[in-house]
Amino acid sequence: MKKADLERLRTLCLALPEATERVSHGEPAWFVRKAPQFASLADRHHDDRVSFWAAAPPGAQQDWVQRDPGRFFVPPYVGGRGWIGVYLDVPQDWDDVADIVEDAYRTVAPKTLIARLDAGE
Repeated sequence: MKKADLERLRTLCLALPEATERVSHGEPAWFVRKAPQFASLADRHHDDRVSFWAAAPPGAQQDWVQRDPGRFFVPPYVGGRGWIGVYLDVPQDWDDVADIVEDAYRTVAPKTLIARLDAGE
Protein backbone atom coordinates (compact mmCIF):
# COMPACT_ATOMS: atom_id res chain seq x y z
CA MET A 1 0.00 0.00 0.00
CA LYS A 2 1.20 3.46 -0.78
CA LYS A 3 1.78 5.53 2.33
CA ALA A 4 0.26 8.46 0.43
CA ASP A 5 -3.05 6.56 0.15
CA LEU A 6 -3.17 5.98 3.90
CA GLU A 7 -2.44 9.66 4.45
CA ARG A 8 -5.21 10.69 2.03
CA LEU A 9 -7.67 8.39 3.79
CA ARG A 10 -6.54 9.63 7.21
CA THR A 11 -6.94 13.26 6.12
CA LEU A 12 -10.47 12.62 4.83
CA CYS A 13 -11.50 10.87 8.05
CA LEU A 14 -9.93 13.31 10.49
CA ALA A 15 -11.40 16.34 8.69
CA LEU A 16 -14.83 15.38 10.03
CA PRO A 17 -16.13 16.95 13.28
CA GLU A 18 -14.69 15.25 16.37
CA ALA A 19 -13.32 12.32 14.39
CA THR A 20 -10.52 10.42 16.11
CA GLU A 21 -8.07 7.72 15.10
CA ARG A 22 -6.77 4.78 17.06
CA VAL A 23 -5.63 1.25 16.37
CA SER A 24 -8.38 -1.36 16.33
CA HIS A 25 -7.64 -5.01 15.55
CA GLY A 26 -4.07 -4.00 14.64
CA GLU A 27 -5.08 -1.44 12.00
CA PRO A 28 -5.75 2.30 11.94
CA ALA A 29 -9.45 2.96 12.52
CA TRP A 30 -11.56 6.11 12.69
CA PHE A 31 -14.26 6.88 15.18
CA VAL A 32 -16.77 9.58 16.03
CA ARG A 33 -15.28 10.75 19.32
CA LYS A 34 -14.35 7.53 21.17
CA ALA A 35 -17.12 5.52 19.50
CA PRO A 36 -18.74 4.51 17.22
CA GLN A 37 -16.32 3.46 14.50
CA PHE A 38 -17.03 4.64 10.96
CA ALA A 39 -14.02 3.35 8.98
CA SER A 40 -10.97 1.12 9.32
CA LEU A 41 -7.97 0.11 7.28
CA ALA A 42 -7.53 -3.54 6.28
CA ASP A 43 -3.89 -3.89 5.19
CA ARG A 44 -3.80 -7.56 4.19
CA HIS A 45 -5.50 -8.27 7.51
CA HIS A 46 -8.07 -10.77 6.19
CA ASP A 47 -6.67 -11.49 2.71
CA ASP A 48 -3.84 -10.34 0.45
CA ARG A 49 -5.57 -7.06 -0.47
CA VAL A 50 -5.24 -3.53 0.91
CA SER A 51 -8.56 -1.86 1.54
CA PHE A 52 -10.63 0.06 3.98
CA TRP A 53 -14.05 -0.74 5.32
CA ALA A 54 -16.66 1.92 6.00
CA ALA A 55 -20.12 2.13 7.49
CA ALA A 56 -22.71 2.85 4.81
CA PRO A 57 -26.32 3.99 4.65
CA PRO A 58 -28.95 1.44 3.61
CA GLY A 59 -28.54 0.36 -0.02
CA ALA A 60 -25.16 2.04 -0.56
CA GLN A 61 -23.12 -1.14 -0.25
CA GLN A 62 -25.03 -2.86 -3.04
CA ASP A 63 -24.93 0.26 -5.19
CA TRP A 64 -21.14 0.66 -5.00
CA VAL A 65 -20.42 -3.06 -5.49
CA GLN A 66 -22.75 -3.26 -8.50
CA ARG A 67 -21.16 -0.15 -10.01
CA ASP A 68 -17.63 -1.49 -9.86
CA PRO A 69 -16.80 -4.80 -8.15
CA GLY A 70 -13.16 -4.26 -9.07
CA ARG A 71 -13.00 -1.33 -6.66
CA PHE A 72 -15.69 -2.16 -4.07
CA PHE A 73 -16.70 -5.29 -2.17
CA VAL A 74 -18.71 -6.64 0.74
CA PRO A 75 -16.22 -6.96 3.61
CA PRO A 76 -16.20 -9.90 6.03
CA TYR A 77 -17.73 -9.48 9.50
CA VAL A 78 -19.29 -6.03 8.95
CA GLY A 79 -20.60 -6.53 5.43
CA GLY A 80 -23.77 -8.08 6.82
CA ARG A 81 -24.45 -4.76 8.54
CA GLY A 82 -24.16 -2.90 5.23
CA TRP A 83 -20.55 -1.74 5.44
CA ILE A 84 -18.68 -1.21 2.16
CA GLY A 85 -15.18 -2.39 1.37
CA VAL A 86 -12.98 -0.17 -0.80
CA TYR A 87 -9.84 -1.60 -2.39
CA LEU A 88 -6.80 0.66 -2.11
CA ASP A 89 -4.51 -1.55 -4.19
CA VAL A 90 -6.27 -0.51 -7.42
CA PRO A 91 -6.67 2.98 -8.89
CA GLN A 92 -9.42 4.80 -7.01
CA ASP A 93 -11.45 7.90 -7.69
CA TRP A 94 -10.71 9.86 -4.54
CA ASP A 95 -13.91 11.87 -4.95
CA ASP A 96 -15.77 8.56 -4.57
CA VAL A 97 -13.63 7.70 -1.55
CA ALA A 98 -14.42 11.09 0.01
CA ASP A 99 -18.15 10.48 -0.54
CA ILE A 100 -17.92 7.03 1.06
CA VAL A 101 -16.02 8.38 4.07
CA GLU A 102 -18.51 11.20 4.59
CA ASP A 103 -21.46 8.82 4.22
CA ALA A 104 -19.83 6.46 6.73
CA TYR A 105 -19.49 9.28 9.22
CA ARG A 106 -23.08 10.44 8.65
CA THR A 107 -24.29 6.85 9.14
CA VAL A 108 -23.02 6.68 12.73
CA ALA A 109 -22.55 10.28 13.96
CA PRO A 110 -25.06 12.00 16.23
CA LYS A 111 -27.32 14.66 14.72
CA THR A 112 -25.41 17.47 16.49
CA LEU A 113 -22.18 16.57 14.69
CA ILE A 114 -23.95 16.08 11.35
CA ALA A 115 -25.35 19.58 11.78
CA ARG A 116 -21.80 20.87 12.33
CA LEU A 117 -20.65 19.08 9.18
CA ASP A 118 -23.54 20.57 7.20
CA ALA A 119 -22.62 24.01 8.54
CA GLY A 120 -19.08 23.58 7.22
CA GLU A 121 -17.37 23.34 10.60
